Amino acid sequence: MIGVEDWAEIRRLHRAEGLSARAVARQLGISRGTVARALASDRPPVYQRPLKGSAVDAFEPAIRELLQQTPTMPATVIAERIGWTRGLTILKERVRELRPAYLPVDPVSRTVYEPGELAQCDLWFPAVDIPLGYGHSGRPPVLVMVSGYSRMITARMLPSRRTADLIDGHWRLLSGWQAVPKTLVWDNEAGVGRGRPTSEFAALAGLLATRLLFCRPRDPEAKGLVERANGYLETSFLPGRTFTGPGDFNTQLTAWLQIANRRRHRTIDARPVDRWETDKAAMLAIPPVDPPNWWPLRTRLGRDHYIRVDTCDYSVHPRAIGHLVTVQADTEQITVTCGDDIVARHARCWARHQSITDPEHTAAAQLLRGEAIHQRAARAATARTALLAADDLGVTVEQRELTTYDRIFTLIEGGAAKEDP
Repeated sequence: MIGVEDWAEIRRLHRAEGLSARAVARQLGISRGTVARALASDRPPVYQRPLKGSAVDAFEPAIRELLQQTPTMPATVIAERIGWTRGLTILKERVRELRPAYLPVDPVSRTVYEPGELAQCDLWFPAVDIPLGYGHSGRPPVLVMVSGYSRMITARMLPSRRTADLIDGHWRLLSGWQAVPKTLVWDNEAGVGRGRPTSEFAALAGLLATRLLFCRPRDPEAKGLVERANGYLETSFLPGRTFTGPGDFNTQLTAWLQIANRRRHRTIDARPVDRWETDKAAMLAIPPVDPPNWWPLRTRLGRDHYIRVDTCDYSVHPRAIGHLVTVQADTEQITVTCGDDIVARHARCWARHQSITDPEHTAAAQLLRGEAIHQRAARAATARTALLAADDLGVTVEQRELTTYDRIFTLIEGGAAKEDP
């Protein structure tokens, strides 16, 4: 059998050079029959080895019978049922060839996203320790959102995965987009909801006029866009970077995303920024309201004059002791109000179990404590004076126990100290 090069040369000599079949055979030293067959075929020669029987052939009827009963039966089980004693490789190949004939055809459709249709959301936990202050470090979650049509990525590190922090994170990311996708896809994150949204997230969805779609449990493929984005952040953003804190992390991440969203996306064969305007135009408008603080904490401030948010305690001006105060917290700031008066404002502490004290609150507490001590001392002096006066006028012990100091003074002034009260 001649090779492809000889076949090509025979055809060239005959067609291009005009040589006869006899002349071609003489020049190449091959038979005229070989030349004739090469000129008659318009396809290059292919070597085909004669087919030999396989050891699996004798077992094929039994394999087909088992697959007809149970199309999904594993090859290892089939080998056991038919008494197979040879290597499993050739048996698995034959089962792989036969199985489709017994399985129903179940084609999958390619997912195509329309502009403004949805964005997938997830929490990414970067594998690096972030300094959180007060000698603490940790790995806070990063909220990641990916728009389906344009593949635009946005992300932000949050103090925790609590509902309030997740809502604030959504608000900040969507405010950066200045648009709201018609659907937000989530897995069963506890702070968002399991199968159905929490009341807080249902209220957020109502404010944004969007829909929350929850994936089935243990189905990461349902939000593959954001899962791949998490991997992209892990392998392309994180390596070789150091961070001084959460603020520095968010600053570096924002700058990097501006570059990442300008790179060509292989799946859509386009840059996310080139498709973003079309995507954004089909989204909903962001509501013209302040960030949502619908569930502020209301409590009566105790003498300790500290309030707790997450695991940290924050000082409050002591003038609010005994009054109802309202605590509003987001990912950056803690604000406490008493009526219309702001009695505390602190930067959000990302470290755990810390006490954050405003020096002004400490000074005010010391001043008020000194005034309280002087008032108690004055009352004690007044009481001693009253008791001495009562002794001089002969007020009995029983009368002292049954009357107040004010009553004693009344008795003294009325000259009736020895009358029954």
